[in-house]
Amino acid sequence: MKINLIAIGNKMPDWVDDASNDFIKRLPAEIKINSILLPLIKRGKNPDIPRIVRDESRKLLAAVPKHSQLVVLDVLGRSVTTMKFSSMLEDWLQQGRDISIIIGGPDGVSDELLSKASVKLSLSGLTFPHPLVRVILLEQIYRAWSILNNHPYHRA
Repeated sequence: MKINLIAIGNKMPDWVDDASNDFIKRLPAEIKINSILLPLIKRGKNPDIPRIVRDESRKLLAAVPKHSQLVVLDVLGRSVTTMKFSSMLEDWLQQGRDISIIIGGPDGVSDELLSKASVKLSLSGLTFPHPLVRVILLEQIYRAWSILNNHPYHRA
């Protein structure tokens, strides 16, 4: 199974790459992570935010591989527990389908993109900076896998 992490953003700081790579290395060969970082559309003095959100969302959709299940992180998405996320990962693994998880730009994603998502998730009621979202998401994928495999990493 491949999990495509498709995000809008600029080059990530080294600490993000280091933390992300650490969790990616811990995952078994059956879960491959493919990170796709698309450039942020420049926001000038008086940006046309609806147009920017539309254009970034279209770039995100264009990067989703065919036959991949679309999961979008959204502030209004469904909030799940770690155990529920682990159950979702188990379902995805059993289906054998690739998953594409979208992390939108700082202004969110379009309704058009949201309408194509099979799952809309919220990581938290809190707001996180985009670099941190990537690390949290990869940590939760690893934690979910550790739960499924009775690995001692998760100690809830």
